[in-house]
Amino acid sequence: MAETVTPSGTTGTLLASLDPLLRTWLPRQRWFAGKGRPVTGFTPVAVTELLRPDGRLGLYHLLLRVHQPPALGAPAHPGDCYQLLIGVREALPPRLAPALIGHVEEGPLAGRTVYEALYDPRPAEVLMEALRTRARIGGLRFERDPHQEIREGLVARLMTAEQSNSSVVYGDTFILKLLRRVVPGVNPDLELPLALAREGCPRVPAPTAWLHAEADGEPDGPYVLAVLQPYVSGATDGWELALRELAKGEDFLAEARSLGRATAEVHTALARALPTVTLGHAQLQPLADGMTERLEAAVQAVPALRPFERGLRSAYTALADLAAEGRTWTAQRVHGDLHLGQCLRSPSGEWSLIDFEGEPARPLAERRMAQPPVRDIAGMLRSFDYAAHSATPAAPDWAHACRAAYCSGYAEVAGRDPRTDPVLLRAYETDKAVYEVVYEARHRPDWLPVPLSAVRRLATSEPI
Repeated sequence: MAETVTPSGTTGTLLASLDPLLRTWLPRQRWFAGKGRPVTGFTPVAVTELLRPDGRLGLYHLLLRVHQPPALGAPAHPGDCYQLLIGVREALPPRLAPALIGHVEEGPLAGRTVYEALYDPRPAEVLMEALRTRARIGGLRFERDPHQEIREGLVARLMTAEQSNSSVVYGDTFILKLLRRVVPGVNPDLELPLALAREGCPRVPAPTAWLHAEADGEPDGPYVLAVLQPYVSGATDGWELALRELAKGEDFLAEARSLGRATAEVHTALARALPTVTLGHAQLQPLADGMTERLEAAVQAVPALRPFERGLRSAYTALADLAAEGRTWTAQRVHGDLHLGQCLRSPSGEWSLIDFEGEPARPLAERRMAQPPVRDIAGMLRSFDYAAHSATPAAPDWAHACRAAYCSGYAEVAGRDPRTDPVLLRAYETDKAVYEVVYEARHRPDWLPVPLSAVRRLATSEPI
């Protein structure tokens, strides 16, 4: 293995030859966040050669800052940094046709074909071997837990479900999650599972290995690029399981209650492992103000919200009023983006929580802030609502029963039912539903009635 780690010489020529291909290919990727705006250029953060393309196969690891015009009304931005794994072959075999990026016409790879390397088992195995051996390649640092064994020869396969990152399964033993849009600093997708592993919490697979890149000149520290964890073979994610039970006309109450207990186990373990803080009026007023500002922006973006604005705003003013009266709440580290799709049920019936990255669009510092656990709970309650409205016909009573069962299960472990704090729960669920309205209006207009039905309820009543 060799590396290229400077933005000059061979690296500059390489990137110049890839530039026109990546400008077309990147915006088509599910995980690319800058859709709707043209790519105007790239700045290399790091380019590392993992396999020299002298023979049949080459492999490059790229960290590229992607330049685009700012969104309408948004401030200038230096560009998001993306992690790419670029494979190089003379020609692609038919099985790799979906991975094609393009054919290089000039530069050091002229006449060759470049492609998304994760579709190809051989490059994926290069990554696993580097993790197993704790390799140091250029600025890349492959780390691992010495107490967990990584066997050689595990066959790799890319998971093709659409998501904001990319995942590779190795022999039904491990799953490697590669983050696509990366920022320097401590990533909660590694930080929180490591903290939970130290607490012995069985609800989150303990990280086996991870990859980070040095970030010279970045005060926040290195880039976390990938996390390897045990693969829960035969598991079903909560969203698929809920839709399956709905289609059969079955209730989901036992699973919802069990999922509530699992969520509470994770929250209590995180509260032991990491600092908690008390939120009073000084902290809650800005939080309520931020929710109100998001509502005002949402009403401007989606006029269908306007009839409900006053009722929705009351959820936030009620929270601010309680804080002004001296009410306090405890905040801690939480999952940050919890919904049914972030939960796995093993064949034995045990639930695991995954993907602790938080909402990728939010700044890393915000995703690492202590927050009331009810934020996660509100996300799960909204997810039950989405599942119920995905059925034909919609099943609002199913959602109501699941929401109640989930909160009851949570209370069995946490010692406190989220429904006993209706003002806080309503504020967070309202904030989530408002976000959903804007998202669906922009990306999936056919789904807009789902969050709007919640908006009608939340504008006039409490969350459950």
